[in-house]
Formats: sequence, structure tokens, C-alpha cells
Amino acid sequence: MPTVKIYKMDGSVAGEMQLSDKIFGAEYNEPLIHQAVVTRLANERQGTKSTLTRTEVRGGGAKPWRQKGTGRARQGSIRAPQWTKGGVVFAPKSRDFSKKMNVEARRGALFSALSKKVADGELIVVEKVEVSAPKTKEMVKFLEALKLDKRTVLVTEGGDENVILASRNIQKLSTLPVAQISTYEVVANSKVVLTKGAVEKLQEVYGA
Repeated sequence: MPTVKIYKMDGSVAGEMQLSDKIFGAEYNEPLIHQAVVTRLANERQGTKSTLTRTEVRGGGAKPWRQKGTGRARQGSIRAPQWTKGGVVFAPKSRDFSKKMNVEARRGALFSALSKKVADGELIVVEKVEVSAPKTKEMVKFLEALKLDKRTVLVTEGGDENVILASRNIQKLSTLPVAQISTYEVVANSKVVLTKGAVEKLQEVYGA
């Protein structure tokens, strides 16, 4: 079982914690992680773009001039693509970009991503994260104490309103409850910080 140190908010060590092999000691599976990230990004696409082809633009039913004898190039409709206000060639249409991924594959990707963070020393466990008031400077002190100077995601056991409000003005820090943790959030951030309660919740939910 992987063992990590548990830190306090001031950066001091509060103890150690053994992590589940199932969740934090899984084999690295890059193709599965890639699939999970692509699925997440695809599902966020709206797919609402739409323009009109020449058959959908209103007007242009009559031939603008006769075929021969005018000295001008032959034209069949003023709604052809080469005309101003004409239709669009290969016009983009609304479509559904969403992808599906089965539950076991999603879990496998998450476990693999978390395990890679543990192996690389990029996963930090803190005893708890609490702030007395929703003030940004308190979260800045926390980041400085743990030397978190790169993009970081803080995963808590639940949605602490003060922590969320104190973190939202810090560009390199994002927060989310453990119920919303995903492969994308893990790999998109340089550091992953979990509270002790969040780790216990993960191990409880996934039976590890």
C-alpha cells in the first residue's frame, strides 16, 4: 500500500496515511486516461453552430439573367455560394458530440490517474482545510505553506462555502467536492490536494 504524509494547513506534518492499492496503487493506463479526457471534453461541446446552405437561403428562385448572349458568366441563382447573401458551402450543422464511457472504464481511468500522481509525488493529503472567513489571503497562505505554486485542484469531503469563496479569486487553484472528482481534473492540474476526509470517502465508496 502507498504511504503518504498528512500535512496541516501551516505545512507541518500531522502524521502518515496508508492509501488503498486499488485506488492509489493501480497500474498506469495512458490510453484509458486519454479516452476519459476526450469523453469529458466532447461532452462539454455544445454543437449548436448552424448556417444555411444554398437550398435553405430564402429567395433566388429565378435565374438572374438568360444563359447566353449577355457577355456575363452564366448564373443559376443569386443564392449560390459565390453571391453576397448566398448559401454556405459545406455549411456546419448542429450535432451531438457526446461520447459514452462505461462505469468500470471511468473508474479505471480515475484510479490510474490518481496512482500516477502518487507515484510522481504530485498528490498531497491534508488533515483538513478550514478558513475562518471567506478571505483569499487565508488560502494564499495555505498554498505558500505547502509550496503549491502551480495549477492545483483541492478536493474536499464536502462543499465548504468559505473555502470555495476564498479560493475562487486564485487563478491557479480550483476546488471541488470529492463526489465530483474526475480523471480530467486530476490530469489537468499539476498538483492534487485531497483532505483526509476526501481520501476516506473515496476508499469507502469504492470499497477499498
